[in-house]
Amino acid sequence: MYLEELVREVRTRDAVGRIDDVGLQFNLFAAADRTPEVDCSVAESENGDKGSFRIDLTVKGLKLGEHSYPPGAQLRQFEPETDIRKRHLEHPDLEGYVPDHLPLRPLPMQLADELRVARRIDSEVDRDRSRNELHEATTIFPPDDRYTFNDTAYPWSTCGRIETPGGSASGAMVGPRHVLTCSHAIQWNSDGTAGWVKFTPSYFDGSAPFGVAWGTWIYWEGLKVFGPTINSSEGRHDYVCVVLNWNIGNVTGWMGSRTYSDSWDGGNYWSHIGYPGDLAAGLRPSFQGGISLDGSFWDPQNHQRIYHQGDVWPGQSGGPFFGWWSGESFPRVVADQSGQTSGENSASGGAHMVDCIIRARNDFP
Repeated sequence: MYLEELVREVRTRDAVGRIDDVGLQFNLFAAADRTPEVDCSVAESENGDKGSFRIDLTVKGLKLGEHSYPPGAQLRQFEPETDIRKRHLEHPDLEGYVPDHLPLRPLPMQLADELRVARRIDSEVDRDRSRNELHEATTIFPPDDRYTFNDTAYPWSTCGRIETPGGSASGAMVGPRHVLTCSHAIQWNSDGTAGWVKFTPSYFDGSAPFGVAWGTWIYWEGLKVFGPTINSSEGRHDYVCVVLNWNIGNVTGWMGSRTYSDSWDGGNYWSHIGYPGDLAAGLRPSFQGGISLDGSFWDPQNHQRIYHQGDVWPGQSGGPFFGWWSGESFPRVVADQSGQTSGENSASGGAHMVDCIIRARNDFP
């Protein structure tokens, strides 16, 4: 659906229920030579917000000055099926999940003026300066149509910040404990293992309103993408599905998924969410709608490198490109942000991306 159709058809609604018996998980890794002792205290927050609390943890028995790292995620590579379409018929389109305890909004609310911050990197081209003075190649196509937000309604609750030993990226929930992100965000180790993966849905200025989750398995097919450069083959495989350590999707909801069709080329149906480094240092999510995608002409449907001129910056990699279909109250992911140049940007998707999600969800419901 186009944005104007989306706003007409998908009606904003408040939460229709609440859950009080679900615990959110926050994890701390620390070194110790005996079982640590933990004291916990809870007090109302000093910021004046009603219903806001500060939770203080004091941990005794730790080894001071010694690092402790999160465990790395295990890997599960799979081979492509000879008939990917037959497999998809066995697993009909994966639907999204809209939780009753969250509001539903077809577009995220923009930030209040007092929460906005100045841009850290100027992505606009100053035409009054000579070309010799311009050394910054950007992937923003003026005018910049992104805006930051802190809306935790569905489906904005499903998107969040990915952290790995290599830095930060973006991702989206596509199942109860399954997050889709880009392959080049993963720390692929030389010994065949992978580094840790942390996912914080609706991350905003350090706040984690739904808790955090850690990757336990990483599903990937064909190629590991390392970056910083991404060639055409890597651009068609720049996605992974990470299985998380708890069903955080039961509190955030999740998006559906669908194989991209080249018949959609040129239609500005698509939206994107990510955590760009030039807006609030990657600490706040940004939204852009009305984006047009253009699928690659080789290997149609199965492995797609999808081109676009959405406004992206490093940190948005792995963030979803998604659309809404008539009659459905949830969006579906068709690709994730992969690469960028000063002339065009690219996403990664296709039937095998959906198959990656199917395999992860089947093995770890």
